[in-house]
Amino acid sequence: MQDWIIYSIGFVAQILFASRIIIQWFKSEKANKLKTPVIFWKLSLLAAILFFFYGYLRRDFSIMLGQAIIYFVFIRNLALQKQWKPSSFIFKFIVIGFPIFAIWYGIFGADINYNLLFSQQEDQGIGTWLLITGIVGQLVYVFRFIYQWIYSEQKQKSSLPLGFWILSLVGSAIVLVYAIYREDPVLLASHFGGSIIYIRNVYIGLRSSASS
Repeated sequence: MQDWIIYSIGFVAQILFASRIIIQWFKSEKANKLKTPVIFWKLSLLAAILFFFYGYLRRDFSIMLGQAIIYFVFIRNLALQKQWKPSSFIFKFIVIGFPIFAIWYGIFGADINYNLLFSQQEDQGIGTWLLITGIVGQLVYVFRFIYQWIYSEQKQKSSLPLGFWILSLVGSAIVLVYAIYREDPVLLASHFGGSIIYIRNVYIGLRSSASS
């Protein structure tokens, strides 16, 4: 597949990821406290599908791993907001159908050299240290949603707490280093822009905590 098609898929995924953050940011600015809109989780699910596919096409294990881990956390947050069951049939079909198809395709439908997902191709110039950096960055970035999920389960309410945004900022900084050396314009653009909003949300969260 041509590079421009692969990068287009990645950028569309990042546009969806960026849209969820921008919507959340606007609602938080208006309310003067951190908000968690339903559309945040729906856009997250659709973007995760595209970004997992992008990671597969780029043979980037760190991307695929990150999206696989947090996929069902997004679904759980919709359930906590009591918005999973009311979702349209088409939306639920896509969300549930994708992981089933991906597993089937990985086992039966594709001739995949899985070693490439870990070792990478030499002509891509990806060293072990860089792959580890990418995985660490993605794991920190993913752990923010594990933290968010545990926090929300304790509160029995879907929330994006201050700790989520702090972890977002740390993980994004690590992934930025990875993106620069990987020469990945999709990761570079998304995490550079996202870091600005993460900083703003950390500020909103701290200000809201101080005033409460």
